[in-house]
Amino acid sequence: MGTLTDTMPAMGKGSMKFTVLVCLVASLGGLLFGYDTAVISGAIGFMETQFQFTPAQTGWAAGSALVGCVFGAVMAGVLSDRIGRKKVLIISALLFLVSAIGSAIPKELTEFLMTGYPITGEHYRLWLPESSVYPLFVDYRILGGLGVGAASMTSPMYIAEISPARIRGRLVSLNQFAIIFGMVLVYFVNYFIAGSASESWNQTTGWRWMFASEALPASLLLLMMFVVPETPRFLATKGKRDKALAVLTRVNGQAEAQKELKEIEYAIAQKAGGIRMLFQPGLKVVLVIGVALAVLQQVTGINVFLYYAPEIFKKLGTGTETALLQTVVIGAVNLLFTVIAIWSVDKLGRKPLMIAGSCGMGVCLVAMGLIAYYQSTQLWVLAFVLGYIACFALSVGPVTWVILSEIFPTRIRGRAMAIATACLWISNFFVSLTFPMMDGNDYLVNTFHHGFPFFVYAAFCLVTIVVVWRWVPETKGRTLEEIEGYWIRR
Repeated sequence: MGTLTDTMPAMGKGSMKFTVLVCLVASLGGLLFGYDTAVISGAIGFMETQFQFTPAQTGWAAGSALVGCVFGAVMAGVLSDRIGRKKVLIISALLFLVSAIGSAIPKELTEFLMTGYPITGEHYRLWLPESSVYPLFVDYRILGGLGVGAASMTSPMYIAEISPARIRGRLVSLNQFAIIFGMVLVYFVNYFIAGSASESWNQTTGWRWMFASEALPASLLLLMMFVVPETPRFLATKGKRDKALAVLTRVNGQAEAQKELKEIEYAIAQKAGGIRMLFQPGLKVVLVIGVALAVLQQVTGINVFLYYAPEIFKKLGTGTETALLQTVVIGAVNLLFTVIAIWSVDKLGRKPLMIAGSCGMGVCLVAMGLIAYYQSTQLWVLAFVLGYIACFALSVGPVTWVILSEIFPTRIRGRAMAIATACLWISNFFVSLTFPMMDGNDYLVNTFHHGFPFFVYAAFCLVTIVVVWRWVPETKGRTLEEIEGYWIRR
């Protein structure tokens, strides 16, 4: 199957339509990232009733995908530098597809894979016991986590390597929009499925359709990745100069493509290409900064609000129905301000957005902590939560991924970004684990009235401001090779 570069002629000024189309295809990996991580929220309650899960089983069923995310990021880092960014996204799509079907019908799919007989019918050679549903479900969720981890680092990296410098931040931020859109989309899908039939049907069948619905976007990503090109920077590292030039010409036009290819080849010639390169003088600080930004994106508390928002609102004094409605509003605000970030990141720059957004997040978190401490509720709770979400969506959410996709040297970008992304997912798991512990600790509740976690996350916002202001360079408008040269000259 040919690619878009095979069928579209080169143009003197490049093609914005081609560039945006290719980046939209890659951002489907982000959409599946959001879809896969959020689909469990609508299904887990029905599964818990149907299979009579213990609390530990419920927690593992909901959180097992995060384990896959860590290993998926590490796996993708090695593979993306060896076989290419495009092939890793194809693998991710396959993992999403198998996970979607396997999570919906874990016993039936496994029997089919082991026997070759149709999933329905009376001709099984092997009948798995009903008790096998839970461990098989967890296995398929971990497979989906591998896809999430791989896509979470490969999609923004692919977009960064194929985008022109002047709009790279905007296009990479599309991936963050796709993540949030995927979450909101599956919330509506879950709502539609759950509301279309009885409670008993949802317990036996509805939750299966929730997971199975992911097969549609996974199939779309799988098909579309066969018609987009590999990134020019990966092609250049493998000596495929003509193919790299063809892609660059489609993006930037012939004259600019020749110039940029020379810069890429010069940068590649200067380095040995191993992960040890990150510990050379001038470059060893890059990995530390990348890991710090990845961890800080999580420990400033965003997933607490995405995972536990209804419970937070209820503990701060709002009713169940109101809490669920407020959670929907959070999703809408997240989308809106991510769109604003997309149009701002290449105009205002990375550092100003990160610093201003972290300041706003910190102020809102302190305010929420004080509201909880003084046990004041009403409209103020929602106002400051939405303020926090808006500041995150405008800055730390999308811009962290932009910076991570830019700062590492081309030849080892995949492996270096994998380390940072794995640390991000570990931090995600740590925050998700420790929030209930802090929020349920008798001493902390009696002393801070559920306000303590917000003060902790606010402190990490201050750390983010210091790290970005002191150590992160402004990368707006610079080519990836110019950014790499900055670290070498340090």
